[in-house]
Amino acid sequence: MPSLHLLPALPLSLRPSKTLTPKPPSALLQWSRKPQLSGPTPRVAVITSGKGGVGKTTTTANIGLSLASLGFTVVAIDADVGLRNLDLLLGLENRVNYTALEVLNGDCRLDQALVRDKRWSNFELLCISKPRSKLPLGFGSKALTWLVDALKTTRTPHFILIDCPAGIDAGFITAIAPANEAILITTPDITSLRDADRVTGLLECDGIRDIKMVVNRVRTDMIKGQDMMSVLDVQEMLGLPLLGAIPEDSEVIRSTNRGYPLVLNKPPTLAGLAFEQAAWRLVEQDTMQAVVVEEQPKRGFFSFFGG
Repeated sequence: MPSLHLLPALPLSLRPSKTLTPKPPSALLQWSRKPQLSGPTPRVAVITSGKGGVGKTTTTANIGLSLASLGFTVVAIDADVGLRNLDLLLGLENRVNYTALEVLNGDCRLDQALVRDKRWSNFELLCISKPRSKLPLGFGSKALTWLVDALKTTRTPHFILIDCPAGIDAGFITAIAPANEAILITTPDITSLRDADRVTGLLECDGIRDIKMVVNRVRTDMIKGQDMMSVLDVQEMLGLPLLGAIPEDSEVIRSTNRGYPLVLNKPPTLAGLAFEQAAWRLVEQDTMQAVVVEEQPKRGFFSFFGG
């Protein structure tokens, strides 16, 4: 038997080839796993902006349902007294029979005022008052804090999201009182940024240091044409960590009118995906890099978001 070192070498065409398994993009690996909840629970976050019409309620609805779809229990509180809209965006307006004011007056129990979403049973809505009603003199920071404490002990949710009213008056002061973190919504225009900067200072004065920013209605075509401030410019002006950048999407109006949040759409839109990834970062207390949004578009599904 000839020794092994005398055997002729196989021709290159007959040698077994090494099959290289293509590696999936890192973004796909990141979003395919379940996020790890960071920090003590329940986490109470207020969604605020100062300026009205920038997307606070839309963000609350979409991030709240995204958290629920990830398996976390969520209670969303519409703290906008007299001008509530969160129930409309969620399609729950016909199921709100009791409100938090009736709980405080002793007319019903807290669990009776909570409206459970039919699509995700781990998502519940609590409205402070009925439409067009005025805020009673007795309702303030202490009353909302009591409600949040009651939710912590009776429902034990992972997240309590408070949809803050516009402005910086009594409604704003009431809404931020129970929160230990804040999500600041802004758009890339100078008026929204000035209000956001003012609100940031008020939140810090109230002891809320964990403030993350969501830049809404981003249009990359206007950024390239230098007709809109970039997300990086916004972040440098406000000096806040970036939770998400939401692209302008015409589907937002359609979903609002249907009471069907963007994150429920199949297939998802770019804005819906951006909300889902913002919720992911919220769970893990992570942030995104704004510079990724400023780069030229790359080939690939997740190139806009930057992981």
